[in-house]
Order: sequence, then C-alpha cells, then structure tokens
Amino acid sequence: MAKSQSEGNSQQESFGTAKVYINNAQSILNKATGFIDYYDFTLNPYRGCQYGCSYCYAAAFSPNSKMRQDWGNWVIIKKNAVEILEKELQKWQNKNPDKPASIYMSSVTDPYQPIESKKMLTRELLEAMVKYQPILVIQTRSPLIAKDVDILQQFRRLRINMSIPTGSEQVRKDFEPRTPSISARLKAIETLRYSIPYQKDRDIRFSVTITPLLPTFPEHQIEFIRKLEIVDRVVIQEFHATQTRSLVAGTRQEAETIKQKYSWWYDNERVNYLKFKENLVSLLSDIEIKEGKEGFGFE
Repeated sequence: MAKSQSEGNSQQESFGTAKVYINNAQSILNKATGFIDYYDFTLNPYRGCQYGCSYCYAAAFSPNSKMRQDWGNWVIIKKNAVEILEKELQKWQNKNPDKPASIYMSSVTDPYQPIESKKMLTRELLEAMVKYQPILVIQTRSPLIAKDVDILQQFRRLRINMSIPTGSEQVRKDFEPRTPSISARLKAIETLRYSIPYQKDRDIRFSVTITPLLPTFPEHQIEFIRKLEIVDRVVIQEFHATQTRSLVAGTRQEAETIKQKYSWWYDNERVNYLKFKENLVSLLSDIEIKEGKEGFGFE
C-alpha cells in the first residue's frame, strides 16, 4: 500500500486477512467526548479493527477513503503506546494526586481483536496502568480478555463491558461474521465474573452491552436474556440513528443492505425494541437495565 493510502505507516506483516502496520503514536490518552464524556480519556491500543462489523461507526475514522472501504482488513499497531501511556499517566498523577484518571478502552477499536493474541499490546498497557490505578472500563466482544484475568483482578475500580448485540447466532453471522460466537462471549464474561475474587477494597463490575440491538428471533430471546444473569448491568440501544451526522458517516451501506434481510424486525423496529426491553426488565429484575449513553458510565 502506498504511503498516501496508509497514512505513512509501513506494512510489517499480515495476520489472517489483515494487513498489519506499525506507527508511533503522538499520544495514547485522548480526551473523551460525546457518548462517553463521563470519562477523562479514551485509550485505543490499535487503529482499525479486524472484526470489521458491518454497522461499526468507527470505520468513519479510517485514515482515508480506501482504508475505510477496506475496514476490517487492516490494523495499525501503536508500537510506543506503553511508553507514551506511562508518561501521560505520570503527568496526570502529578497534576491530580488525589484523583485517579478515568479511562474508556476502547472507543474506535477492539482492544482484544485477534492481533492481540500475538502482540499482547493491550496486556502491556494494562500492566502499565496497574501502578496508577485509573478508573477503567474495557469494551470488547472478544473472549481473549479472559486470558488477562491475572492483571484485571489487580485493578481497584474496573468495569468490563462485553458487547453482544444479538441473541441469535445467524444474525451475528450476517452482521458481524468475523466475530466470536455468542456462547464464547457469554462464557468469557462468566469466567471473569467467577475468577476475580471479591475484595472489600475493590469495585469490579460486569456488563453486557446489547448495542445496537440487532434482530433477535423471538424464539431465542428468553433463553438469551436468562443467560445474562451473570452480569450486574445490561445496556440496550437502538440501531445508530441515521439523522445524526457523525453516525451517518459511520453506518455503511453494507449494514443497510443486511437490514433489508430482516425487514420483519426493522419494519417495526421500535415495537420490537420495546418488547425486547420489556423482556429484559421482567426476566432480570435484580439486574440494572440502562439505555444508551447512560449505560456506558462506570457507576
């Protein structure tokens, strides 16, 4: 790929179907805004995402139009990320000795996409963060996160959000065919929940984010929802609103085409959303049910 196409990054290798590029980041902690402005910073270990979900808004933040069209087939590794993170956290601590930074990881990538199994950059970043004890939220759809339980249990304030947008495996295969199965994600969050011991001085929480809610066949809904009893919060949200300018750019035609296959759901999307929410509330009476932005705060 030419320099103009890859924003100056040089291709180092391939990993599966993805081209892997390396660059140096100028910063690793970026000011959190918009949907996740509860936090001080966002942290994205990688740029790009191998999962390439059809509906992902993050495709809009690709370096250029060609890479946007090729979303899912490239990833950029920020090779100096750990060094930069330590400097930025030390700077925060010097200025705010009594206030830990709050960090949302990640906003435009998945920190546990397949390349993490080889590069372990997210793991290195977690190891660096333990010393500073930020308030940390990790957003992923990958069971790979379970391999880092030894580090995760060292945080004092941590929320793990497992993204599971549908309870129907066929829908997952249509909208996000490269992602891990629903059952693998459920098993991972359950493993973490029961592997991290309770300690009085720790506040470690677990969520499933059904965001956006994709079609879930009626015959699968009850069984799926009951499996969510392992977490303390479930977050639900409708498909990206097309009237919001920033999300128009991120919702690709690929997702719009797939939606046509599920007209039985989208022709009455609001009704189906409300029915699903009603099932959540009635079946998970002891679990926090939140909608949209409200569900992405730590508390």
